[in-house]
Amino acid sequence: MQTTNLEDMATTKNPARFSLSRLLIGKPLATRDLAHQTVNRPIGLAVFASDALSSTAYATEEILFILALAGTAAFGLSMPIAIAIAILLVIVTISYRQTIYAYPNGGGAYIVARDNLGEVAAQVAGAALLTDYILTVAVSISSGVAQIASAFPALNPYRVEVALLVIFIMTVVNLRGVKESGTVFAIPTYFFLGTMFVTLGVGLYQYFTGTLSIVTDVHSVETLVVQPLTIFLILRAFSSGSAALTGIEAISNGITAFKEPRSRNAAVTLQWMSGILITIFLSITFLSHQIQAMPSHTETIISQLGRTIFGDNSIFYLAVVAGTALILLMAANTSYADFPRLAALHAGDGFLPRQLTFRGGRLVFSWGILTLAGLASLLVIVMKASTSALIPLYAIGVFLSFTISQMGMVIRLRKIGRLQPGESVQGLETVMSYDPRWRLKMVISGFGAVCTGIVMLIFAITKFTSGAWFVILLIPILVFAFFRVHHHYKDVAHALSLRDKTYDIASHPVQTVVLVDGVHTGTIELVNFAKSLQHPWHAVHIGVNPEKASKVEALWDEMIGEGELVVVPSPYRQLNMPIRHYVENLLRENPDSYVHVVVGHLAMDSVWKQALHQNSVFIFNLALNGLERVVVTIVPHQVGRHQNGGNVVDRNVLTNEDLRRGEEGER
Repeated sequence: MQTTNLEDMATTKNPARFSLSRLLIGKPLATRDLAHQTVNRPIGLAVFASDALSSTAYATEEILFILALAGTAAFGLSMPIAIAIAILLVIVTISYRQTIYAYPNGGGAYIVARDNLGEVAAQVAGAALLTDYILTVAVSISSGVAQIASAFPALNPYRVEVALLVIFIMTVVNLRGVKESGTVFAIPTYFFLGTMFVTLGVGLYQYFTGTLSIVTDVHSVETLVVQPLTIFLILRAFSSGSAALTGIEAISNGITAFKEPRSRNAAVTLQWMSGILITIFLSITFLSHQIQAMPSHTETIISQLGRTIFGDNSIFYLAVVAGTALILLMAANTSYADFPRLAALHAGDGFLPRQLTFRGGRLVFSWGILTLAGLASLLVIVMKASTSALIPLYAIGVFLSFTISQMGMVIRLRKIGRLQPGESVQGLETVMSYDPRWRLKMVISGFGAVCTGIVMLIFAITKFTSGAWFVILLIPILVFAFFRVHHHYKDVAHALSLRDKTYDIASHPVQTVVLVDGVHTGTIELVNFAKSLQHPWHAVHIGVNPEKASKVEALWDEMIGEGELVVVPSPYRQLNMPIRHYVENLLRENPDSYVHVVVGHLAMDSVWKQALHQNSVFIFNLALNGLERVVVTIVPHQVGRHQNGGNVVDRNVLTNEDLRRGEEGER
């Protein structure tokens, strides 16, 4: 006995036919291939760490911009602040490492909050992260394009167009699958790491050998009024530099993308990422202080380091600038990896449209990827690809999710502390087992929650008027929208449930209504279908044009010769309201019957040909939507070629009258 694999048939059908989708995205993958689309640690680092690593390109600069308000003498505090940020990064990393092992199916802050803090906290965390992922794409690509435009000033007027082109390319690559996108984007990520480690290594060698120069020709940012160096100013610098932590949560959200053992591979990748991030961040801050780098609107700290260490316009300097621009562009890939997964979790719980749970032909959440691309593109257009306009909206969401996640872990660890040694309890998401180190882990998560919460509040206060108010307002609105969607799905589920309801299973009379717009070969199919059902039937024509209605009646009597044809007047040339009123009257006259509306549809063999026709079947579908006991059946009439009794008709012998009749008869 032979078995037929429908998935294989679907992928091999019409191999010779050109498909733009196949060219851009690749051939569809079978569901059984999902396990083979996971990534190893090196590729996972490229996929999930690009956002975090890219923050080293501007974190030191953000610290110096704030300290500049107190004068250049305050720049000496940059290194202590960087060390404090590195300590916070270690705490958050340890906390998220605990999360990875506690919740091996991914979801990060969203799942932790749902399991320990309740549904509202989970939706707040989810809204914050989804917002942050959209902003990450807009910010990183706008920043990368700004770097490119700095090297090629002619592109300045086209920054929005270039940014949209980059978003399009990243969208297409990610639609090809996690494995392929990771392989493609690993090259620029590791190129950045290579150039950065060479730069920092050479810089540190020059420092220890006493050959490190001082930066020159920097147009430093001008401060009109020097502010006193207060605790609040230092906290502002600390919070601004804490942008280095953005992206840390990405791996905990995407654990399922890793090869088995997933939790271990994800945890090791997180440790690699944090170690690399701390090393680069502290080295950049240290060397920037040694060369006396200055915050500037015209030249980045990385550029100042590169030309001081290697010399102006040297090949190594250009490589550093190119690598930095690439990693800023690639930072968006972290969002492409995590946004669709997180959106799918929300949708699976009924808080976002169910379509976001569907995997496309390449086994990725295609609707999530396209949604992310669309919203990020809209932001780029509205903000004109301006990084300075987008930055104030950035980072609040991610620190809010940090805080919620770590608070959730504190609650979980307290529950674990109440267990007896060897005891296990099934939680909402995972099994909780006694851990003798629960107190230490709880203190780490609690301290991290306090620190990230303070950073979030400082961000919100200091950047409120610059645009942070928008995110603070947006997150509650999103949470409200999520619950509205959830209540809708609950209402639908209740309406469909048979539990505690009385119902009867019985036969009811059926009236068949055949909608005809003209009399042609498609009409014969409609009549044959209606007669095959063996129910009472009649035809209806919506009389938009009285002259045409008369011709249809005459042709009906001549060509069909059976069944009643009812002409429903439409003095206002509408299709929807007349048919709806007609069907409502039938329902009132026959309250126990079903009304079966049969609609014809000219089905073409390509999208562009289909667009040339009225396609009024969609209008009729919408018109009858919401009417109980009304069933709509669409009978397609396949028109791949001009045919006449199975023989191909020469197009050259068709007259204008034939074409006019065809237009009158089409659906």
